[in-house]
Amino acid sequence: MRKKELRAVITFQNTTSAMAMEKICKENGRRGRLIPVPRCITAGCGLAWSANPQARLELEQFMKENAICYDQIYEIEI
Repeated sequence: MRKKELRAVITFQNTTSAMAMEKICKENGRRGRLIPVPRCITAGCGLAWSANPQARLELEQFMKENAICYDQIYEIEI
C-alpha cells in the first residue's frame, strides 16, 4: 500500500477549469497533476489538482493571474 502524504488539493466547479489548470501548469513548468476528487471531498466536477502543500499560496496567485476559476483548496493526506 502506498504511503499517504499531505497534498494541496484544488477542486473546480467544472471540467473545463480543471483542464485549463493542467494545460497552463504544464506550459509554465508548475508541478502537480490532475487526480480524481478524493472521496472525502465533494466537488462540482470529478477532477482536482494535486500539488505540494508548500506551493498553495503560489498556486492561488498563479490561478488568479491566469483567470483559472477554482472552487476550494484543501490540505489533506492522500
